[in-house]
Amino acid sequence: MSLANDVKYKLSNLNVLDKIIIVNVIVFFIGFLLTKFLGLPDNTSLNWLDLPSDFGVFFTKPWAIIAYAFVHYDFLHILFNMLWLYFIGRMFLNLFSAKMALNIYMLGAMAGGVLYMLCYTLFPNVFTANSNLVGASAAVRALLIFLCAYLPNQDVRFFVFNIKLWHVGLFIVVLDVFGVFSGINNPVTGNAGGNLAHLGGALLGYLYAKQLLVGNDIGKGIEGLMNLFTHMFKPSKKGPLKTVHKNKSKVGGYTKSDFNEFNNQKKIDVILDKISKSGYDSLTAEEKEFLFRAGK
Repeated sequence: MSLANDVKYKLSNLNVLDKIIIVNVIVFFIGFLLTKFLGLPDNTSLNWLDLPSDFGVFFTKPWAIIAYAFVHYDFLHILFNMLWLYFIGRMFLNLFSAKMALNIYMLGAMAGGVLYMLCYTLFPNVFTANSNLVGASAAVRALLIFLCAYLPNQDVRFFVFNIKLWHVGLFIVVLDVFGVFSGINNPVTGNAGGNLAHLGGALLGYLYAKQLLVGNDIGKGIEGLMNLFTHMFKPSKKGPLKTVHKNKSKVGGYTKSDFNEFNNQKKIDVILDKISKSGYDSLTAEEKEFLFRAGK
C-alpha cells in the first residue's frame, strides 16, 4: 500500500515537462503495440497524428500541427529526445514557470511544423519527397535555444572545461543547417524535413527569448487559448457583477517594469549561483558590471 501511495505522490508532483515525457512514452508504446498486434507496416500505426508535408492534406487533420510532436516510431529517436527534454527541463524550470515551458514547447512544435510544410510547398524541386513529420525535436530545440539566447554567457560544464550557452546553441543550429543540405543531397539516408523542423523550433526559441528580454511574452496568446479550452470543461461560478478598470499598459496582466524586474532578478540569481560554484573571479566583466549596478 505504501508503494502505491509513493507512486501516486510522485505522479501528482510531476512538473509539466515530466508529464510531456510520460505522454510521449505512452504514445510510443501505443504505436508499437498497434504495429505488432495489427501487423501494420513500420512507421504507419499513428499516421493520423503525423504532420504531412502537403498543406492540402494538413487541412484535413489540423490537430497534427501539435500532435506530431508527441509521436515517435524509433526507440533511439524517443530516447534521445526525452533525455534532452529531461535535462533541459531541469535547467529551464529552475529559472522560469511551468506555463512558459509549456508555451515554448507548443509554439516550438508549431513553428517547426509550419517551416517544414512551407519549405516543401515553396521549393518542390528541392524537397521532392512526399513525407510526414514526427518527433519532439523541434519543441525541444525551442526550449534549448531559448535558454541559449536568454542566458548566452551562462557557463555550462562540458567534460573538464566550461563553455558558454550561446556556443552550445550555435553548434546545434549549425548541425541542423548541415543536416538540411545533407538530407537534400541524400534523401534516402538524410533527414532534411526533420532538420527544417529543428530550425523552425530554434527560431521560435530565439525570438521568444529576445522578446521576453524587452518585456514581451509572445506565448501569452497560446496560454490564453489553452486556458480558454480548459475552462470550457469547468462549471462556471456566477458572482456579483463588478466594474473592472483595464490597464492598457499591461501585457497579459504584467507591466513592462514587471518583466524588467523579472529578467533582472533571474540574471542576478544566475550570477550568484556562478559565484557560489566558481568564485567571483569566474565572472565576466559584463556580469561584474551588471551585479555592481544591481547592488546600487
